[in-house]
Amino acid sequence: MELFSTSFVDGGKVPTACALAIPADPGPVEFSDNRNPHLGWSGAPDAARSYVVTCIDHDCPSAPDDVNQPDREVPSSLPRVDFTHWLLANVPLDVTHIEEGSHSDGVTPRGKAADASPIGVHGLNDYTSWFAGDPDLEGDWNGYDGTAPPWNDSIPHHYEFTVFALDVDVLDLEPGFTRDDLAASMVGHVLSSASITGLYALNPRLH
Repeated sequence: MELFSTSFVDGGKVPTACALAIPADPGPVEFSDNRNPHLGWSGAPDAARSYVVTCIDHDCPSAPDDVNQPDREVPSSLPRVDFTHWLLANVPLDVTHIEEGSHSDGVTPRGKAADASPIGVHGLNDYTSWFAGDPDLEGDWNGYDGTAPPWNDSIPHHYEFTVFALDVDVLDLEPGFTRDDLAASMVGHVLSSASITGLYALNPRLH
């Protein structure tokens, strides 16, 4: 399979229009347009019957102590963990592209509704836990919400967009499913996949 985007090139920068946060003046950051990027794919196996789309940041700091602190940077040596930005399952077989802004266009405080996807079914992203305890933002964040790495991180983050071709029409998933739910339901059903990666940083030193 092949995956491409007209919003960014593989290995290039995720555009600010597809970010959740951008640098601010005065800083450090402010909300951005938060549009999902365009994705298009081809070359699925003949036996494919549906698709799954995900976006995972593989560079999330594993400890919060240094995150977004004005007097220091998050060290590059800190172990990194995955942060989920988008889970979309049960995409029909006849859908082979997603237009920019079709699944997210702006920031929705407390998160988008789980049943708001124009196609397929959306799962929770990790802003659900990130904003927990914030009275203005906490809630169930579903579908796509874009890039917002720590503004003092010493490295750019790598955002991997992946499309999976499955051998089933639908997975047994309810709106608001988790990444673990998705992984369990996909076992034995993935025929092929393709990925592209975009980079993004908020640290002014990395611009």
